[in-house]
Amino acid sequence: MPEVIFPGPDGRLEGRYHPQKDKDAPIAIILHPHPQFGGSMNNKVVYNLHYAFHRLGFTCLRFNFRGVGRSQGEYDQGIGELSDAASALDYLQMMNPNAKSCWVAGFSFGAWIGMQLLMRRPEIAGFVSVSPPANMYDFTFLAPCPSSGLILNGDADRVAPPAEITKLADKLKQQKGITITHETVAGANHFFDPGMETMIARVESYVAGRMVETTR
Repeated sequence: MPEVIFPGPDGRLEGRYHPQKDKDAPIAIILHPHPQFGGSMNNKVVYNLHYAFHRLGFTCLRFNFRGVGRSQGEYDQGIGELSDAASALDYLQMMNPNAKSCWVAGFSFGAWIGMQLLMRRPEIAGFVSVSPPANMYDFTFLAPCPSSGLILNGDADRVAPPAEITKLADKLKQQKGITITHETVAGANHFFDPGMETMIARVESYVAGRMVETTR
């Protein structure tokens, strides 16, 4: 899988780009957890999400936020990281101008960034939000949430308490015109260790179902 370097708002950003042969394949970007707590594009959840989308026929890009790995810049409280994500999506779209749909997936801090990107980019057709830290960050910007998506968490998560994630999902479910699916993985902690295979299987099932709907 090619290593790529693409321009970001605060310097170069490092990524891993995994194209499909079909020029009109859907595209997906995958966003990693908090940079100041060891988060990177090589996080196991991010890595597995990347390959799950690729198995489903997506051209995928995951990348390091500013200040992580070979990406230039410094941590910016989520503000700059959102700009990084927008630049990554710009790059992915430039490389795939004929993509038939666009998705965003994020884990933990990356889920928070991904949901903000969703609000800014109307072309995003669906999202996967894994372990969104609803106890740490304000998600009230999702008013209304513009796209249907999947929220997933472990029921043994001590970083992002399940009750807070359920509250977020229930609030989003009340909005008209979209469908929010919320699933929990029994026995899984924040990092899905154990529970990774179950979580990824549910992501694949959900996204595959959505893609079938859009082709009818």
